[in-house]
Amino acid sequence: MDSEKAEKLIKQTQAYARTILNSLSAHIAIIDENGRILETNQAWNEFARSNQIDIRPSTPDINYLDICESARDNSADNADNADTVARGIRRVINGEIDEFTIDYPCHSPGEKRWFYMRVTKAAGSDPVKVVISHENITALKLAQEKLTLRETELKQKSGRLEEANAALNVILRQRDEDRKQLEQTIFQNLREVVLPNIERMKCICRTPEAAGLMDLIDKGLQEIASPFLSRLGSLGAILSPQELRIATLIKEGKSTKEIADLLNLSTATINFHRRNLRKKLELTSTGLNLRSFLLSLSE
Repeated sequence: MDSEKAEKLIKQTQAYARTILNSLSAHIAIIDENGRILETNQAWNEFARSNQIDIRPSTPDINYLDICESARDNSADNADNADTVARGIRRVINGEIDEFTIDYPCHSPGEKRWFYMRVTKAAGSDPVKVVISHENITALKLAQEKLTLRETELKQKSGRLEEANAALNVILRQRDEDRKQLEQTIFQNLREVVLPNIERMKCICRTPEAAGLMDLIDKGLQEIASPFLSRLGSLGAILSPQELRIATLIKEGKSTKEIADLLNLSTATINFHRRNLRKKLELTSTGLNLRSFLLSLSE
């Protein structure tokens, strides 16, 4: 191949490389081992013009490392980034690392911008040449900021909901406790005062009409005075009203004698009902305490 063809091939290769370089959206510069800019692509040049940055490939002796050090010395806000970039580039030039990357803010008076910088050594270059690329990642950063803000808002809303839920649970528990306390007070008065007197009045009623009226009163009060009947469900179908009454008093911790006195019955009658309760509740062949079983049904 003669020199003319070789020169033509070199020019074609250079033109091809230049076309590829200019087609890239990233801002790209190629520097030598001293940091001097050798080549930049179209995106780099357009960014420099639009931002009034005097970095041109045609300008002799522009040193990218000097620019970084100047930014470090002149801008307190960018000092850390500029120093990090300069050290990273030098490490790539010296062969200490194969690649250096960093993302950094580069805000203008009119907008916020972020860039991703990547520094690599050009393969097979002798002397050493380093490729520096800057990719605009503003859209990604803004999306990340928006996502972070959204996550923060969701966490705050979730925290408020948890607080409201906790407060509601406290209110509901207190309401349930108040209801149970009210029921217990009413039922205790019925069992210990009202119902025993109803039983005594039945014994002294002389006319069928009065006895019938007392039965109606007793039946109504029995329905009110069965605090655990609605929870026990099927027990109402297998126990008589008297047995339900005795079961309630057993559940409340009353002794056989106390129950007998409250209901104006003998202790033998109460023991008879106890045996019937154990039989109906299928506890005859177990050692389970009757009161413990009744308490477990009402939980």
